[in-house]
Amino acid sequence: MAVKRVGLLGAGTMGGDIAQTVAATGIEVYIVEVSEQAVQEAIKAIEQNIDAEIAKWGMTESEKRAILSRIIPSTDIEDLKKKRVEVIIEAVPEDLQSKKEVFSQIDAICDKDTLLISNTATLSITEIAADLVHKDKLIGMHFLNPAPKVPLVEIVRGLATSDETCAQAREFAEEIGKTPVEVFEYPGYITARVIVPLLNEAMYVLMEGIASAEDIDTAMQLGFNLGIGPLTLIDQIGLDELLRWMESIHDELGELKYRPCPLLRKLVRAGYLGKKVGRGIFQYDEAGNKIGSSFGSISNPLEVKRKIY
Repeated sequence: MAVKRVGLLGAGTMGGDIAQTVAATGIEVYIVEVSEQAVQEAIKAIEQNIDAEIAKWGMTESEKRAILSRIIPSTDIEDLKKKRVEVIIEAVPEDLQSKKEVFSQIDAICDKDTLLISNTATLSITEIAADLVHKDKLIGMHFLNPAPKVPLVEIVRGLATSDETCAQAREFAEEIGKTPVEVFEYPGYITARVIVPLLNEAMYVLMEGIASAEDIDTAMQLGFNLGIGPLTLIDQIGLDELLRWMESIHDELGELKYRPCPLLRKLVRAGYLGKKVGRGIFQYDEAGNKIGSSFGSISNPLEVKRKIY
């Protein structure tokens, strides 16, 4: 496909990660946010991510400059038309109505050859595309967090998605260094549907005071050879994002295993949204390093329970 220019709407945690991922492969990325402040916050977050890699010798200053030079911020969606982007990626929060509204704006400014991508973990591509003129050009591409490091994307066809669009999406995924897996449109696809019950159960184990957050993660990491503990993964995904995933899958399937743990709801209401805000199940410093549990380092599970309630 040889893409040269990509538009990105929504530069939050995942949007910023996607922008960094795409720009690192030599492609220009035009990110669009609702305000100048949101744009600058997105650029700052991308810089911090890269600086963390530089500190671990995973990237160089010259690579940082090259990536940032390819990320062009804007607050005007019309810029995507002016720049003649070949691919437009939507990365707004996991809310059906929000995504439909964004794509109605995209539909008005894109041409018939533009590849339209929704970064969604659980929502129906068919429903997002329902009112679009270019519905055959819309496809789902679920990037996993953190996008610069996870070499996988799920590609999800809607009912109207054309074979050509699917082929273009696979080619684009490979172009940005990702392995694409094609998924039948169904709530949760592969990754969210499989991982959500595990993460939810880890929340229940914490809520019930069976063990501390640290010990739950240690048990699962060492016991099952996982690269990351489930509670740390929840913080990485974002508690609010996980809650949206669970509500979406539960609404569609009605299965109890997808009903969100009350503790998850409680933490989201309290603003404990995970690593992106410095506090979730664990607490983090400005560089994103874990500095302890939000419930304290408690060896007695009953004390953990008292802290939570």
